Amino acid sequence: MKVVVIGTGHVGLVTCATLASLGHEVVGVDSDESKISSLQNGLAPFFEPGLEDLVNEQMKAGRLSFTKEAAQAVPGAEVAFICVGTPARADGEANLIAVEQAARDIARHATGSLVIVEKSTVPAGTANRVRRAILHERSDLASSIHVASNPEFLREGKAVDDSLRPDRILVGAESDFAREKMRQLYEPLVDQDFPFIETDIQTAELAKHACNAFLALKISYVNALARMCERSGADVKAVATVMGSDARIGPQFLQAGLGYGGYCFPKDILAFERLATRLGYSFPLLQEVARINGEAVDATLDKIRDALWNLEDKTVALLGLAFKPDTDDVRLSPALALARRLLDEGAHVVGFDPEAQANAKSEIPELEVAPDAYECAQGAHCLVVCTDWDEFRDLDLNRIRESMNYPVVVDGRNLFDPESMRANGFTYYPTGRPAAV
Repeated sequence: MKVVVIGTGHVGLVTCATLASLGHEVVGVDSDESKISSLQNGLAPFFEPGLEDLVNEQMKAGRLSFTKEAAQAVPGAEVAFICVGTPARADGEANLIAVEQAARDIARHATGSLVIVEKSTVPAGTANRVRRAILHERSDLASSIHVASNPEFLREGKAVDDSLRPDRILVGAESDFAREKMRQLYEPLVDQDFPFIETDIQTAELAKHACNAFLALKISYVNALARMCERSGADVKAVATVMGSDARIGPQFLQAGLGYGGYCFPKDILAFERLATRLGYSFPLLQEVARINGEAVDATLDKIRDALWNLEDKTVALLGLAFKPDTDDVRLSPALALARRLLDEGAHVVGFDPEAQANAKSEIPELEVAPDAYECAQGAHCLVVCTDWDEFRDLDLNRIRESMNYPVVVDGRNLFDPESMRANGFTYYPTGRPAAV
């Protein structure tokens, strides 16, 4: 099938590469000329394990190409994906201007029957707006344009694997034509028995927000438990193990830490809450999820203050700057939120991240970045684990301790074992577990 993908960000580029690997002829479209130029030269504009190699493999096979012009990509396409950003407005509502523009661009250049697919995360009811925008642009397309919703359920750092080995493929469609086209599109995965779930469009749209909100709820719940464990002397990791052993709960997303960040969860919680309000339903639980998430950074800052007393002229080293491991994404990263708070209180902040150094420095120019974890810890009065990269687990703790001014570690991800830290001579503040002081 000939497929067009509008937008080559974290969702769009993964969609391009993985659909091409399924055998389709895919064209990625983006208005950012520098991004298209990089992609045409085989360079991904962000880090995602395995993605750049897959892009180059599919380009060499002739199944994947990129252009800045929708006019070159859309004619003759059977399926067109909208994968543009939907950032939060000041009031929390999703900003859908890019979705409307993409729909109009596709309609302007469509030449036959076409399924336009919402891949971006959008509020329930957006498909009706997309269809209206299309008909405003081209009233002659009323019978040949079909709208569908196919939300992404990708984890940054594992997005390629999530696309090629999905937990489920969700398709909401308004017509049998659209349903059949989407089933054909994903036939190589359906044939491998990956679940293919068909619904109406509104259900698919709402289900995406519902999933993200529930995952955020689990993260905030375990972080609230961490505060209780710290006050009672309990161990949140042990509590989470007990909870996770219950098949009705499961162990996923029950790791206490600095809270969720990234592009999706914060904006989707806001957008879902605003959608509920617009529908006439009060959903205060969503506001509480966001509030508790903010507490995680506050609690970590309190531990640093407890260890160092005054922060002025103290050096605090941050291990990990991305919002999660295996990505260079620092958007709404808890590590950068903590860095700003520390800088505001007069601390000198040094950070290291295997992939996110440049992006973090771009966000916070005052942040000093180190070439490796050992240089980051050199002369620090406190070391804070902000992102649980696997390589941090294998650090030489004796070398770290000997290089620091004060042997103080605040572990925002429970990366280390408290007894090992005590045995190595550290003052150690884990999250939701008894401190070793």
